[in-house]
Amino acid sequence: MRVLVFGAGPLGSLMAARLHEAGQDVSLLARGQRLDDLKNHGVVLQDEESGRQEVVHVHLTEAFGPEDAYDLVLVVMRKNQAQEILPALADNPHVPTYLFLMNNAEGPDRLVDALGAERVMLGFPLPGGSRQGHVIHHVPVDEDHPYTVPIGEVDGTVRERTRAVADVLASMRGYEVQIRDDMDAWLKYHACVTILAIGPAVCAAGIDMERLARTRDLQLLSLRAMKEAFRGLRKDLGIRPAPRSFRLLELLPEPVWVWLLRSRLRTGEARSSIEGHSAAARDEIEHVAAELLAHLHAAGRPTPAIDQLLPYVDPAFPTWPDGARDLPIRWGGVVGPLLVAVALAVVARRVR
Repeated sequence: MRVLVFGAGPLGSLMAARLHEAGQDVSLLARGQRLDDLKNHGVVLQDEESGRQEVVHVHLTEAFGPEDAYDLVLVVMRKNQAQEILPALADNPHVPTYLFLMNNAEGPDRLVDALGAERVMLGFPLPGGSRQGHVIHHVPVDEDHPYTVPIGEVDGTVRERTRAVADVLASMRGYEVQIRDDMDAWLKYHACVTILAIGPAVCAAGIDMERLARTRDLQLLSLRAMKEAFRGLRKDLGIRPAPRSFRLLELLPEPVWVWLLRSRLRTGEARSSIEGHSAAARDEIEHVAAELLAHLHAAGRPTPAIDQLLPYVDPAFPTWPDGARDLPIRWGGVVGPLLVAVALAVVARRVR
């Protein structure tokens, strides 16, 4: 299968390198300074845990035209950027499958209208990472630290091409693939956590994970924002949690969330993925947040915690006071040691 990775940021570069390593016929599309860096240095990957670097030289291209023939195009970029390239993708009648690996709370309609339902697949790339100069910094992605990439068809049907695409992605070292029949719901719920809750809280703390870890007000607001969004999707819009285990997050007591989030924020993984994305992609956070809020407000869901956090995505907005503990913590909602234990395991796996 001839594959094009459209997007040479941290995730696109990592996936292109892993596909090349697996023997796939893959090309990476890049332009400008990023293209020059890739020509001069290759894809330089640095493991944030060990500090080890590896260099992978993948085939590069700087253009995608109407006559280019690829079996699969992986669109790995921010949602607002992906929308800008839809006309170029639509001008090519030869590509049978575009897999959009990105945040997307709006739904697939815009993609389907541009390309046709038969050519669109949805998914999400993991893990997070950041680019410093020409070096891609990423959390460990290998046999000992596998990540599961969820993908699915727009209508949820599992087709022969669904399995073929899954096989290509599963060939990457450190990756597993999960075929889902509810990718649109999965993307909406994931956006509740990363876009409406964690991302704005990181911005409010000045893109400083240690500062966020000692500022309880922001930790509480992040949970309350997430629960507002979850309840809007589930109760008002009738969208079932995806994955189902996210229902446990809606029941998570605030003291448990605070303890859990503090422990996660101080890890190198959080700095590389959550902090890196929040610092580099404020525009995407604003864009996808607006998509999700459009659904919630149309359904009549009040969003006071979200509305309080979201302005902090603007870098001109003053940061939240360091270490603030003015918001009273709510001790209600403790549903039993077993449920809490399960919720802890789920959050540790999903919020990373």
